[in-house]
Amino acid sequence: MRTAHLSAADDFDGWRQAARALAIERVPPSEVVWQIEGAPADLFAGEAQAHEVPAGANLTVPRGFIDLGQNTILHRDPERFGLLYALLLRLQDNNKLLEDRADPQVRRAEELAKAVRRDIHKMRAFLRFREVAEGEKTRFVAWFEPEHHIVRANARFFVNRFAALTWSILTPEISLHWDGALREGPGAERGDAPQDDPVEALWGSYYASIFNPARVKIGAMLKEMPKKYWKNMPETALVPQLIAGAQAREARMIEAARAQPGDNLQAAWEALRDEGKGCTRCLLYKPATQMVFGEGPVDAPLMFVGEQPGDQEDLAGRPFVGLAGQLFDRALAEAGVDRARAYVTNAVKHFKFEPRGKRRIHAKPDTGEIEACRWWIEQERLLLRPKVTVMLGATAARSLLGRAVTIGRERGRAFELAEGGTGWITVHPSFLLRIEDRARAEEEYTRFVADLRAAAGLLE
Repeated sequence: MRTAHLSAADDFDGWRQAARALAIERVPPSEVVWQIEGAPADLFAGEAQAHEVPAGANLTVPRGFIDLGQNTILHRDPERFGLLYALLLRLQDNNKLLEDRADPQVRRAEELAKAVRRDIHKMRAFLRFREVAEGEKTRFVAWFEPEHHIVRANARFFVNRFAALTWSILTPEISLHWDGALREGPGAERGDAPQDDPVEALWGSYYASIFNPARVKIGAMLKEMPKKYWKNMPETALVPQLIAGAQAREARMIEAARAQPGDNLQAAWEALRDEGKGCTRCLLYKPATQMVFGEGPVDAPLMFVGEQPGDQEDLAGRPFVGLAGQLFDRALAEAGVDRARAYVTNAVKHFKFEPRGKRRIHAKPDTGEIEACRWWIEQERLLLRPKVTVMLGATAARSLLGRAVTIGRERGRAFELAEGGTGWITVHPSFLLRIEDRARAEEEYTRFVADLRAAAGLLE
């Protein structure tokens, strides 16, 4: 037996190094024991060995396998290391293996990765910080109990979002501490975290005021926010009484709507848009003319997410009004989709460009800029809760899914989004404008229209 030593349960880099060396030697999965440091030793494990790739040896895998592996490795399934290694070996003989959704090992790995992505989303959505005095300073402390090994993988999200604060996230296995530098600590217990703070009464009042009884669907709510998370969130203490009074409140809201059209959803969206005008989350705001927010009805069941505004959008302050936008409008019309009834936005809200004389040439946003702007698209989706979200291009897909996406592999199929609703991926209309061969351009345009028509069909 060969023993591969891993420093932690989420040690993807260690797994990757060992798996590459073993795969080059074509060691069968049944002869490999994956040993995590500190875990009870396997009965059949031998001594831990250093696994190094021989000089000149080469091993290639599709990019999608790296993304799949980085998520799957975070699952608690003890068989995940062996599963991924078996897939790695099979990919050497069939580099199209991941496209076979019926393959049991591929399907199992994707199930594990999906569960991990949902857990990552739950941590971001349901973690609540509480204020704690620390001498003359203030520290914000939160408690969370993840289902999988996602804490380190989620650290960068909280660093980016709360970079100006001093905070700690406590979990049973590991703790994170931020005070300008990120530190790790040992696991904690629930009692180590504060139970409340002075602002929770205010937060409760705010939550009660925005609670919309007309949108309450108990089954869907429990699916997205299981009761096991309730004990760590101050607003959930209000949920039973708010649900109990939902029918009466709904009747009052209907009467108020008849007397005076409009509701707090539109006001909340307008407040979010106005707040966005002062966004400085990344450096793209400096050269750009303005932030380009989404537009469309706030009750739109269909949302389109593009990459970023272009030159014309930056000047006009509206999404999809340039050449790509005009092509997009034409395709929507041919697909039978009324743009006026859809919500159109971008993953990145400021125009990134390179100056060339008097022209401003589009530049692709990097991962940091996508992550910095992710907060805005998340807030838009939380407000609108569209039934179907269409991601136009790789940047939009990466923003919403939190991982790199290969459009050719993911395009044209419906899938469930972690935060609710159905996702659909297709190309960005600017891709069509870059095709020089006219016949191929017409072929790709026809396919794009078909994608839009199929996405709209999911509403039915």
